[in-house]
Formats: sequence, C-alpha cells, structure tokens
Amino acid sequence: MDLQFLENNWWLILAMIVSGGMLLWPMIGYRWSTVREIGAMEATQLINRRNALMLDVREPKEYQGGQVPNAVHLPQSQFASRGHELKKMTGRPVIAYCDRGQRSRTAASALTKLGFAEVYTLRGGLRAWSDAGLPVEKGT
Repeated sequence: MDLQFLENNWWLILAMIVSGGMLLWPMIGYRWSTVREIGAMEATQLINRRNALMLDVREPKEYQGGQVPNAVHLPQSQFASRGHELKKMTGRPVIAYCDRGQRSRTAASALTKLGFAEVYTLRGGLRAWSDAGLPVEKGT
C-alpha cells in the first residue's frame, strides 16, 4: 500500500525535496561564500583597525545624496569597464555598500573576481549606517 502511494505520487515527493533544498540553499551557500555581511559598527571597527576600503556601488545620482566619509565611488553598472581601478587596493579588506544592501551583494561577487580576498557587504546599506548615527558626507 505505501509503495503504491510512492509510485503514484513521485512527483509530489520530488517537488517536496526540491523546494526543501531551495529553502536551505541560502544558509548552505552563505557558509561557502567568501563574502560576509557585517553591520555598521563592525564596519567601523574594520575601517579603524585594518584600514578597510568602503566602496559605494550606488549610481551617481544616489551618490550625490550623501556617502560614507572617504568612500570610493564605483557604480555597480561600471564594474566591467572600471573595475581595474581597484586593483591596487586588493590587499585591503573591502566593504561594499549601496542604499539598502541588495546591489552590494552582486558587487561583492565581482570584487572577489578582481582579486579581493576579504570582501564584506554592509548589512542594510547606507540607510543602516545613517540610522546607526554614523557620519554621512554630502555628495559633490
């Protein structure tokens, strides 16, 4: 009886296994990823202790609204054409950030391909930085 049920509903069992795998993948993938997500306070410690590079990957219009002091601006859309500009800084830890933390993950993957060994993303992006009471410079 049970074997008959499995034979008749194999596609349901397969769907259950696949969906379960999809739910677990973000946790598993995070452990294998060389990119880590850090909060604003952890970022300030990394900047102060290890001279981490803050990399703003927002587009120019967003950047003009304000940025983390001393951040390097390289829009994500220009990584392919301008990524080589960062090569001289590959020995430093880098913290990529955008407005809320979504685009910086994509940029972080590109940074590892450029040779950065220690790559972080700022959890919550510039908004979280500002909400933590940390300084924001007005754009030029």
